[in-house]
Amino acid sequence: MVKADFHTHSIASPDGALTTDDYRHMLESGKLDYVAITDHNSAEFALAFRKSLGAKSDLAQRVIVGEEIRTSQGEIIGLYLKKTIPSMMSPEDTVKAIRQQGGLVCIPHPFENVRRGMQLADLERIAHEVDVIEVHNGRAVFQNKSKDAYAWAKRHLVAGVANSDSHAVPGWGRTYTKLREAPTKETLVDLLQSATYTVRFPGVKAVLYPKLNRLKKLRKRR
Repeated sequence: MVKADFHTHSIASPDGALTTDDYRHMLESGKLDYVAITDHNSAEFALAFRKSLGAKSDLAQRVIVGEEIRTSQGEIIGLYLKKTIPSMMSPEDTVKAIRQQGGLVCIPHPFENVRRGMQLADLERIAHEVDVIEVHNGRAVFQNKSKDAYAWAKRHLVAGVANSDSHAVPGWGRTYTKLREAPTKETLVDLLQSATYTVRFPGVKAVLYPKLNRLKKLRKRR
């Protein structure tokens, strides 16, 4: 089985702390086989890291360039991107921009309001364009909408995924998706139809790290 996590945040996110060394160690150690770097409103770190590994290297092939894009109505993740997509566009325009790059559309932490989850009415408008939806988010502790996400995925025949949403090393390798073989942009959606999930509580620190990271970065700027 191939272990994959399609939602993580590097130091390039305002609330992220994962470094290139962290990503390299995670892949080399075997705790994960594939990882998507999905920083808030930027794909630059992911693009630079993948390039630094060498385009044809084994490690580079296991790094997926993504972005968690803030839209006017919640967040959308683009996977297999080639460049950063601007934030604060409508969900429809954001999806269009992802498609223009040949990317896949993933909905993170749907229906949440403690985070920027897309709400039902907005999600319904783009349902025909959604490739993947998070049915498990590793940091969904204070508000867990997994049952609602499962129901929506089943109703719309959309593939589900389990992601850590890690912002620091604690929490990595706790929630992830298990695939029968290595994913590509072309095969991921089909592979997710038979995927299984590992979902474990990441610990209090992992849940709180985004706020702690943001505070640390604000202090350094002062």
